[in-house]
Amino acid sequence: MNIPRPEHPRPQFTRPQWLNLNGAWTFTFDPGKSGVARGLSTSQGFERQITVPFCPESVLSGVGHTDFIEAMWYHRTIDIPSDWRDRRILLHFGGVDYESELYVDGVSAGLHFGGSASFEVDISAHVSVGASHDIVLRIFDQTRNANQPGGKQCPDFASRGCHYTRTTGIWQTVWLEAVDVHGLRDVHIVADLDGARFIVAPRFHAQQYGLRWRATLVGQEPVTAAAADGATLVIPVRDPRPWRPDDPHLYKMNFEVLDSDGHCLDQVSSYAGLRKVHVEGSRIFLNNEPLYQRLVLDQGFYPDGIWTAPSDAALKGDIELSMRAGFNGARLHQKVFEERFHHWADRLGYLTWGEFSSWGCGPHSAQGARNFLSEWREIVERDRNHPSIIAWTPWNETWGLGDDPRAHHRTHADSYDICKSVDPTRPVNDASGGIHVKTDLWTEHTYEQDAAKLKQLLTPSADGCPWLRDPNRIFSYSGQPYLLDEFGGTKWVAEDPRGDDADGWGYGEGPRTLEEFYLRLEALVKTVLDLDHCRGYCYTQLTDVEQECNGIFLYNRSEKFDMDRIHAIFSRSPEPA
Repeated sequence: MNIPRPEHPRPQFTRPQWLNLNGAWTFTFDPGKSGVARGLSTSQGFERQITVPFCPESVLSGVGHTDFIEAMWYHRTIDIPSDWRDRRILLHFGGVDYESELYVDGVSAGLHFGGSASFEVDISAHVSVGASHDIVLRIFDQTRNANQPGGKQCPDFASRGCHYTRTTGIWQTVWLEAVDVHGLRDVHIVADLDGARFIVAPRFHAQQYGLRWRATLVGQEPVTAAAADGATLVIPVRDPRPWRPDDPHLYKMNFEVLDSDGHCLDQVSSYAGLRKVHVEGSRIFLNNEPLYQRLVLDQGFYPDGIWTAPSDAALKGDIELSMRAGFNGARLHQKVFEERFHHWADRLGYLTWGEFSSWGCGPHSAQGARNFLSEWREIVERDRNHPSIIAWTPWNETWGLGDDPRAHHRTHADSYDICKSVDPTRPVNDASGGIHVKTDLWTEHTYEQDAAKLKQLLTPSADGCPWLRDPNRIFSYSGQPYLLDEFGGTKWVAEDPRGDDADGWGYGEGPRTLEEFYLRLEALVKTVLDLDHCRGYCYTQLTDVEQECNGIFLYNRSEKFDMDRIHAIFSRSPEPA
């Protein structure tokens, strides 16, 4: 039987002993949320079948149920290979929306909160090698409670505006992995371009005196240290070759845990890029050279898989579409993308901003903040080794302060501090489009469709202050790099170009002819490029998404415009000063 999405889901942390659990599972909905009382945790199979890793709302799941699903249960059997004896058995979930509890043969084995963060459950105490076991996953998903990060999932029954079909339950790969009892939990890789070296810090599942760990940059001599959490190793790089968009060079790495006799207990394959991103005054630098960012807004939705790409090739294909259109990167909008996407961005030299699916969760709410902050830390930890990610964006458009502005500001500051504590190597955009509290980048949004009015809006005032959406409700601008990280969004319905009379949604009054669209787009982009104080932009958006018809490509990824003309517009950079 063909396994959907068969590729290894963590290209930066792979072991040879793993089993992909995608494919046919059974499931049942639990509208009364009474499954625990009814003993569903002991199930040996439910009445309906679903194809994992696709959510039940999607066509690819074989279910296609798009109404609200507040509770559901999954089941499948797993066989533990006989040669996994004396190993730690980990069950990994790439993404499960939102609250999940795992049962093995009816016994609760683990609980996780968060629809975007990957997690693992150590099921070693619940399984036996060479045996079969029933695993059941309970799902609880409250999209409408205003305390649960959900991104662009629509809080109403039907999609509307810029809210789309929901995702419930498993939506990324599920896999089993055999790991030595003292194996690596993770390795934080810090690229030090100026020092021509990598700094790597491990965490282990368990520690034992006398064990050592070894890091090898393929082609160079290994370095070793005691196998202790945080026992940092420094790997000098001979003839350093920086990772950059026009030369996305990746260094292969191997990490090993060794016993006192030098025998290998655990081995992990990885890779890294030697690159640096930093802020100096009002400018952003990549590898110590000024960087102008021509980004596109990427929602990461698919007609058949919703939040899940139908194939690994589709993830790569979206990046290739964007580069073909002339962009040098993307703001990954209101969704935590699969690790495989970041892998392709690393390989193709594609710059991205990592963003949380913050909509649906109020920063001024105590429970919302609690849910947000714990999951955001997990996300930054998971993705911080990818060289293609050059900024973090915890929040998007938090313009509503609620009843307690102080709570709103505190949550924003905490989000920034989490980024800096987990990953101090990247700039942080605390809230895309505002309201800014503590930030390295200053971002604003406007969908003004008239180029002359856009120029008037964005031209700095006599005292040099750029346009601020809410100057009376935010901490004052203090010279950070200024970016227009949402603009454009011009509606064009390719199949029925009747402007505002056509079905579909977009920003402002749509152009009446295709030529009018090109001329408007060219004028808007030129206006932004001519702003001396602006360090980059993000155009809305890469593809149409459901009813939203402002993409450069159609929702099915087919061409919508003359791509030579589109590329000529978006591949331009500002004229040298």
